[in-house]
Amino acid sequence: MSYPEPRYEGGTGEISALYRPGDATPELLMSSGGSASYLATGASTNGQFGLYRWDMAAKPTGPAAHFHKTISESFFVLSGTVRLFNGERWTDTKPGDFLYVPEGGVHAFRNESGEPASMLILFAPGAPREPYFETLAEVAAGDRELTPEEWEEFYLRHDTYWT
Repeated sequence: MSYPEPRYEGGTGEISALYRPGDATPELLMSSGGSASYLATGASTNGQFGLYRWDMAAKPTGPAAHFHKTISESFFVLSGTVRLFNGERWTDTKPGDFLYVPEGGVHAFRNESGEPASMLILFAPGAPREPYFETLAEVAAGDRELTPEEWEEFYLRHDTYWT
């Protein structure tokens, strides 16, 4: 393995870093009481990756087992107990635990602990995942309904395949 070809051709560097304070308001508030902070979107990283902070309330939430054909996903637990599924078994994880899921890898996550939990979700390359999560939050809050045909198109558009 070696370094990739240069993406920046300048010789002196540039001022282009993005800063987000830790107390910034989350972009997505969920009816469950949880929230998502878009730390780095695919758009802000030129498609290299996306990084979200996923804060879950004490209410049990999380997707069923699924996989993606175009993106990998990684999970790093910051606080609480998050149940992570690696395609074979569920594991109750603790702060500092990490799960990498390559393209095609079956996975899921849940907070069933009865206490708040938080994790980082990294996906690569940086797909436009924000509309996916925002639509799910609207449906969960009762602000939007989708027909079975719309659900099918929605999941295909957002590279989500249920097992």
